[in-house]
Amino acid sequence: MTTSVKNSFLLPSLISNLQQVLATRNDAPAHRSHEAAVADSIKPPSSSSSSSSSGSGAGEIVKPVVLVTNADGIESSGLEFLVEALVQDARCQVCVCAPRSDRSVSGHSVTVGETVSVCSAEISGAVAFEVSGTPADCVSLAMSGALFSWSKPALVISGISRGSSSGQNMLYSGAVAAAREALLCGVPSLCISLNWKKDVSCESNMKEAVSVCLPLIHAAVKGVQNGVFPNSCLLNIEIPSSPLANKGFKLTRQSVWRSSLSWQAVSAIKHPSAGHFMSNQQSLGIKLAQLSRDASAAGAARRLNSHRNNVEVESVGVAGKPSSQQTVKKYFRLEFLDKDLDNVDEDLDIKAVKNGFVSITPLSVSPTLQPEVETSVSNWLAGALTRDH
Repeated sequence: MTTSVKNSFLLPSLISNLQQVLATRNDAPAHRSHEAAVADSIKPPSSSSSSSSSGSGAGEIVKPVVLVTNADGIESSGLEFLVEALVQDARCQVCVCAPRSDRSVSGHSVTVGETVSVCSAEISGAVAFEVSGTPADCVSLAMSGALFSWSKPALVISGISRGSSSGQNMLYSGAVAAAREALLCGVPSLCISLNWKKDVSCESNMKEAVSVCLPLIHAAVKGVQNGVFPNSCLLNIEIPSSPLANKGFKLTRQSVWRSSLSWQAVSAIKHPSAGHFMSNQQSLGIKLAQLSRDASAAGAARRLNSHRNNVEVESVGVAGKPSSQQTVKKYFRLEFLDKDLDNVDEDLDIKAVKNGFVSITPLSVSPTLQPEVETSVSNWLAGALTRDH
């Protein structure tokens, strides 16, 4: 596998093999049991430290805390493979807070005025929670101090997600939103996606994607600890569909490309309830609301007789008169379809991925900071590549 780095911002003399430079490190001592980690992580918050300690006395080993989340759901293979690799590597304390179900196109929505439920989970020995809310909810809640003993991890990783988050797809992406929420909270973040191809990609590609991005994650954690990681942006990282055949890392810019949106009519017989994609509570609420509307349309008026403690129903409709309105109900399903690239700059994210590179796109919450952000990330990458030479 070729892992050289190619981008338009780095001098040729600074281009080197990131994975070879960063992959060989001494492993820290093995992680503690899941039960002990849970006990430490759910105790009442006492500080906002981004590091945790294992051991005792003078031999304490302080590990940076890494929060892993995603948008595909806590049971997705991308998250499981990534967490397993980070736990086995043992260089940091891994904590997980992810959506209970697939929220991959939820954007940066948050849950306001409704109850969000949280349940503990088991993922490769890491302290983990599944949340009924959105990816942005997960990050915000994790940093609130309500779940973990810390309120500010060293790094937040959103991924590894299935599907492209390049171009304007970022606007729909719950995975990018999770990383952006971390940035808004003042925490460095990475969003990692695999350019999954339907009927082509397989689960083994997810494991390969983990091996490709691990060196970059280790470099990010070390950069945060040394105070050199760019703190005014998040890095949106997309891995090509054949991870081990990648041509290297490439610093890119966000394109205006997006997937084609295809609305398909769905049979009401095949899918009789619009609540198919909703929770049981939401579906019940819709049904009750419909019953109420139907009762009104029939012209039924309820009058409570307080003396006899019963309810009388009077019909106020006109017999034999047809309804002047008829409710029409249809069902549709939205799908994202791949779209061909036309005249796309080589340094844009989607083009780089198509050409086999791992794209690294800096994203800032302020467009006016973008030139400064690109320079900052370029300098950090150069330092990460040459530090150990």
